Amino acid sequence: MLVTPDVIGVPVAVFVAAVTFAGGVLGGVSGMLTRLEKRIDRRFDLIDARFEHVDARFERIESDLAGVKAELVEVKIAIARVEGPQPRLLRP
Repeated sequence: MLVTPDVIGVPVAVFVAAVTFAGGVLGGVSGMLTRLEKRIDRRFDLIDARFEHVDARFERIESDLAGVKAELVEVKIAIARVEGPQPRLLRP
């Protein structure tokens, strides 16, 4: 039985075409995923910047609140000094 070049060439050509098609599809998917990953990274960077900004604001608010608490203690002490000691009932 003789094998003609067409019998050998057609399966080889089909295999090469399938590999080329698969490579193109995988390359396209890879490019698409790379682009998507870059977009997601940019968004996450923006969100991280927002969180850093909010964290800085919270730190400022906490320090301001600590200052207000300290001043409130000083005001309470000053009021207590102005009012004087508690009057006590003297028993005979």
